[in-house]
Amino acid sequence: MKQTAGGGEAPDTVDTRLGARLAELRAERGWSLGELAEHSGVSRSTLSRAERAEISPTASLLNRLCHVYGRTMSQLLSEIESEPALLVRAAEQPVWEDRSSGFVRRSVSPPHTGLRGEIIEGRLAAGADIAYDRPPVPGLEQHIWVLEGALDVTIQEVEHRLGAGDCLRMRVWGPTRFRCPGSEAVRYVLAVVLP
Repeated sequence: MKQTAGGGEAPDTVDTRLGARLAELRAERGWSLGELAEHSGVSRSTLSRAERAEISPTASLLNRLCHVYGRTMSQLLSEIESEPALLVRAAEQPVWEDRSSGFVRRSVSPPHTGLRGEIIEGRLAAGADIAYDRPPVPGLEQHIWVLEGALDVTIQEVEHRLGAGDCLRMRVWGPTRFRCPGSEAVRYVLAVVLP
């Protein structure tokens, strides 16, 4: 939430658009908040607050909803932006932040009609730890290339330590975990290809 000039809080426009899109997706399926809570494992109150932009959803929450709706996080976030151009200037690349976990996500090459791949720049603060209980789309192909720092990625209960220059390639079928083990932040490129 951002502070208004009068000292009150005004919703972040990205959170407002995201909340509206989440409500649309639920309505398209004809689900109540209770039914969505059953499908996603997220409480009704949290879902309601996210749809009304009273909270900024965490990466884990969005991942659960993306799984239910059969979308990647980038697809969901691209649906709330205007139609992406073929050339995406640095200043126009959407940035989303999960403040509670220290995760910043820049959509360098956002999803685009007719393209199956996208490129994301991820930054995790020192000590940040994000666990996803399932992939947003089963079988999603991911390539993680570390630019600076160190990153621990756990896939199917196997942990991989990546240093600068290392690249991990995988298809995601189950839980994953991203952790910044060092005293410095990690910056990496995530290339995502839909199955």
